[in-house]
Amino acid sequence: MMLLLRALALIGILGFTILVSSFWAASVSAVEDLVGKVDARYAQTQDLQADFTQETILEGFTTGFTSSGRLYLKKPGLLRWDYLQPSEEQIYVDGDQVMMYVPEHQQVVKGALTQMAASKGPLALLQGVGKLSQQFTILESAVDSKGGSDELPHLTLVPKPAGNEAPTIEKIVLQLFPDSYLIQAITLFEISGNISRVMFDHIQVNKGLSPRLLKFEVPPDVVVVELP
Repeated sequence: MMLLLRALALIGILGFTILVSSFWAASVSAVEDLVGKVDARYAQTQDLQADFTQETILEGFTTGFTSSGRLYLKKPGLLRWDYLQPSEEQIYVDGDQVMMYVPEHQQVVKGALTQMAASKGPLALLQGVGKLSQQFTILESAVDSKGGSDELPHLTLVPKPAGNEAPTIEKIVLQLFPDSYLIQAITLFEISGNISRVMFDHIQVNKGLSPRLLKFEVPPDVVVVELP
């Protein structure tokens, strides 16, 4: 269950890193300028790999839990997330198909992204459907008040209502590297009170990742469990 929770959080969050460039617009000039710089950066991104640290705090728990590993992204729609600590787990996304593999349990959980996604906003981004300005209201463009080289630009996004379905996410905060405008961290605040934050490091862009690296083949003697 914990694997599924943190996987859903990561699925919701990481959709931004591969498709954020194509969909941003806002009415405030300062925001437009910042979004334009991020857009230009990610428009040139065909693949991306990075180390990540994920911190998750669940509502009702006094302490959170931390995971770390390596992620691989390749346009269009291929993602692979390798959790290395505190346990080894692998998550593969290929279009709408998601496969979560836990070597220790010799089990693969298979399902559709539409079944697993924590919200329709990040899901729409991940699938490349619609525009960010149609899914979110961009509230602000801000900078940390630490000063000096620690200043990091931010964008805060609030999901727009989708039909009669209430959003499950209250807001999403993107923290950017000021020199490259790559995403340094994404924090997802759920209506339920859960908070997930993923921080990226050692980012490498356009290294020619092979699609085979992001494709999963079920090992022999592994049980496959399909979600209903």
